Amino acid sequence: MSLKLQGVSKVLEGQTHIHPTDLELQNGTMNVLLGPTSSGKTSLMRLMAGLDVPNTGRIFWNGADVTGMRVQDRRVAMVYQQFINYPSMTVYDNIASPMRLLGKSAAEIDSDVKKAADLMKLTPFLARKPLELSGGQQQRCALARALVKDAGLVLLDEPLANLDYKLREELRAEIPKIFEEAGSIFVYATTEPEEALLLGGNTATLWEGRVTQFGLTPHVYRRPVNDTTARVFSDPPMNFLDIVKTGSVLRFGDDTTVQASGAIADLPDGRYKAGFRPNHLELSPHVAGAMQFEARLTVTEITGSETFVHLDHYGARWVGLIHGVHNLALGQKLSVYLDPAHIYVFSENGALVSAAPYAEVA
Repeated sequence: MSLKLQGVSKVLEGQTHIHPTDLELQNGTMNVLLGPTSSGKTSLMRLMAGLDVPNTGRIFWNGADVTGMRVQDRRVAMVYQQFINYPSMTVYDNIASPMRLLGKSAAEIDSDVKKAADLMKLTPFLARKPLELSGGQQQRCALARALVKDAGLVLLDEPLANLDYKLREELRAEIPKIFEEAGSIFVYATTEPEEALLLGGNTATLWEGRVTQFGLTPHVYRRPVNDTTARVFSDPPMNFLDIVKTGSVLRFGDDTTVQASGAIADLPDGRYKAGFRPNHLELSPHVAGAMQFEARLTVTEITGSETFVHLDHYGARWVGLIHGVHNLALGQKLSVYLDPAHIYVFSENGALVSAAPYAEVA
């Protein structure tokens, strides 16, 4: 099975929700749509499902053109952030409902319902109504119904966003295992880079209605093709700083200099943009040759085990994710450190010209 989008776009009331997009998804794969709110994830899913018709382009399912085909005529299952269950039915009947519509036998329905309920830890609740369940249990009921539908395409639109942390972590680990034997195409929308990394498979990064990159999740994370993808696939977003390369020297915005090495040393002289992830900024040097920058602290956020520090570096806004709890005074000047091995280099127009050395060996 395969799902192919060819030049697909969507415009509503003069506003472009999806720019012309080419994308091909293969049978048995987990595909993550990663992007901030309003980047186009749900719009793209609706086109895939047949809930919306594209303004341009064609959609192919197993080589057949299904552009404009009604969603009810396709083998599609969808689970939303706001879970949908039938309140008058028991959990058992909610899960069984798509199989009854398909005309499956009572024995087959019973077997599949019990298997899905066991996977989703719903067996003790099969006789209950959805409103008698917790929010997490209701969402698992919706997921179980998608599992038994035997759909060729399963669309999961931020399905765990409303669940508590512990359950969200459990289901993030379980979902790939639950669906890996189904042989369907799975598309999972999220705003969280960490969730994309945990789910694995492939990731498409979205920004303002455009797919900026698509490929194996670790590859997209380690080798973003441009600064937009790097920004999307980092939480908080990647930090940036203008640099100038002259000979073997890299000069940063505040006149900090470092010897160019590795692939960066081979770049032509000129202006570039350095990028580094927040978790690579440190308050003390941990490697020889760490670069030192001076910045002013504007905001701190303590999470319990980590501290987010928001910094002003000569007008550039940076965020550092520092391990441990740090009591720092707002407005104070800080020295922050960065291992050059963690620096990505982009051209002035944003294209990747050199991945961070640490990512090349990961």
